[in-house]
Amino acid sequence: VGNISWTCIQLALEDFYADARHAGYRTRLKLHLRDTGLDAVEAASAGIDLLKNVCVQAIVGPQTSTQAKFLAELGNKSSVPIISFSANSPSRSGQTPYFIRTAWNDSSQAEAIAALVQKHSWREVIPVFEDDDSNTRFIPDLVGALRQVDTHVSYRCKIHPSATEADLKSTISSLKENWTSVFVVRMSHTLARNFFKLAKDEGMMDRGFVWITAYSLTDIFDVVGSPALDVMQGVIGLKPYVQDTVELHKLSQRWRKKYQLENPGISASIPSVYGLYAYDTIWALALAAEKAGYVNSDFGPSVTNNGSTDFDRIDTSKAAEKLRGSLLDVTFMGMSGNFCIADMQLVSVNYTIINIIGQKRKVVGYWTPGSGISGSLNVKADLGTIRWPGDNENVPRGWLLPMNKTLQIGVPVKPGFDEFVKFENGKPKGFCIDVFEAVINALSYDVPLHYKPFADKKGNSKGTYDDLVYSVYRKEYDVVVGDITILANRSRYVDFTLPYTESGVRMLVPVRDHRQKTAWTFLNPLTADLWLGAGAFFVFTGFVVWCIEHRTNKDFRGPPGSQIGLVFYFSFSTLVFAHRERILNNLSRIAVVVWLFVVLILQQSYTASLSSVLTVEQLQPTVTNLEEVIRNRSYVGYLNDSFLPVLLKRLKIDESKIIPLDSPEQYNEALTSGRVAVIIDEIPYLKVFLKQYCQNYTMVGPTYKLDGFGYVSTSFLF
Repeated sequence: VGNISWTCIQLALEDFYADARHAGYRTRLKLHLRDTGLDAVEAASAGIDLLKNVCVQAIVGPQTSTQAKFLAELGNKSSVPIISFSANSPSRSGQTPYFIRTAWNDSSQAEAIAALVQKHSWREVIPVFEDDDSNTRFIPDLVGALRQVDTHVSYRCKIHPSATEADLKSTISSLKENWTSVFVVRMSHTLARNFFKLAKDEGMMDRGFVWITAYSLTDIFDVVGSPALDVMQGVIGLKPYVQDTVELHKLSQRWRKKYQLENPGISASIPSVYGLYAYDTIWALALAAEKAGYVNSDFGPSVTNNGSTDFDRIDTSKAAEKLRGSLLDVTFMGMSGNFCIADMQLVSVNYTIINIIGQKRKVVGYWTPGSGISGSLNVKADLGTIRWPGDNENVPRGWLLPMNKTLQIGVPVKPGFDEFVKFENGKPKGFCIDVFEAVINALSYDVPLHYKPFADKKGNSKGTYDDLVYSVYRKEYDVVVGDITILANRSRYVDFTLPYTESGVRMLVPVRDHRQKTAWTFLNPLTADLWLGAGAFFVFTGFVVWCIEHRTNKDFRGPPGSQIGLVFYFSFSTLVFAHRERILNNLSRIAVVVWLFVVLILQQSYTASLSSVLTVEQLQPTVTNLEEVIRNRSYVGYLNDSFLPVLLKRLKIDESKIIPLDSPEQYNEALTSGRVAVIIDEIPYLKVFLKQYCQNYTMVGPTYKLDGFGYVSTSFLF
């Protein structure tokens, strides 16, 4: 960065005063070069020398944040502006008012990276960064921006600036053990080149991985060239957008010629964005100097001549303070874009998204504060085709099985309801296992599995289902497969799949047949009124027929007692069509036909009702609602080790009235013996119970909806 920027600074000074618009300027900038490299102590020593011996009105160029930290203190003490186009501010602008950063705000870069992550629906990211002052503010900004788009950062990978090859290999090995395959990288060029070379050797530049480089690392391709391109194939990088103009082309040609002349053997085709920032910084200083007017060295005599260090003997400069004020007000269109300082740094605008393909840096899209990620700068459009590591055009899913990793599957252990999950001869079986393995077998890649029961040495469960779920959070298991209900409090620690079965909570109660069968049961099909009505019609029909027939039909004549008996007998005999009397009159025949039709209906209805009473049980639940249970202070059963005690307490059931049960057999025994009045449990369990004991029990009451059963893991897997 130093050599590239120095060449740009020299060209900027030449171009500014060669410009006809500046021919009448009365001020001139004079450069005093101090080459300190990246050493912070050397930079601080050079700063003291420039202030004390040269009496400069501005210092340009601390490259690193560590250097900027020292020089910012010198600027505060002397009122001399410290201007950097590459280093981050060592603290907030209010604490270092004389440190001016003529580069974009890194927080906007963090927002652009977060938008890129959100665009591809990646749910977890690992920042990989150099552990120095340059990332002190950027990484928290990045994590905050990712949190805004619901992306989790579970691990921050720090690399020491002086890390050896062994240290880098160890770091890469730790990254390989993570599920996350999306990495955001920000480190120095030298460290990054070695890091990516080793990552490629370890197979982490293949399919499935995502590498996003933040600026300033993205300009490694401009600085290092082919060696960096060879080991960073498929990398996505962000860099500030710079409009391609005729002036920029001319500057690039002159810069390349001058740079290669001053640095033979080093190939660089164009100046980096930092170089353009350096170019615009010199123009801004020249404009500010002219606006501030001619100034000479006005460092007054030290008021602390008895100080023990040169730092104590540095005095303030009012001319430099005036120059700072003018610089903050300068605005113009520079090579890097609009030069405008706000909050002690350049106003950020748009970012370019590049993709490394072969030896080319392909622009695949842009990020703007208003439109976010887009394939075009002016209109909303899809990103261009991105070739990810491994020459892959399919968007990576954001996670990979760690190399040589076997999924540790936790399985609940319980004495009952083994239709859902159970261990048999050391192997898990049941509905939950069948569904899980069907999904695994449908995947296009192999997933090594190892089932582990959630049990102690005696084979008993080690705790509740909440304990089992929390064991995933503690990384004892990678996944839990079983009849695990999706609950809000569990989702705070782990993630669930979509439910593979519906669920809810209902009440199971015994049923009883309330009708008693006695010798008089045959009377039950008809009510008393209907019995009396039928008897009256019997007599009435017989009387009507006798009245019509007895004048002309000798069968209806005889002694009075015989005729009275005939009136009653005739109607009853028609029930079985056993009457012997002949009917001669048509009116009598009509009456008898109507009566026979009524008798037929009455007989069939009575037979059907009596059969129902004698053969079909009319079962009624012993309890119909939960309020009745609470009012009677009845005992309530529930499935042991489940979440139901919390729900029952919320339903205002006394804790002393709830009894844990383990199996369908215990359910049946408790309800039959009266130990509990009802059982409250999830519907899948109750259905399994009713499949075995359907004749004596039923589900009643409202359904308390739940999300159903799901499989458990951490957020990176599901």
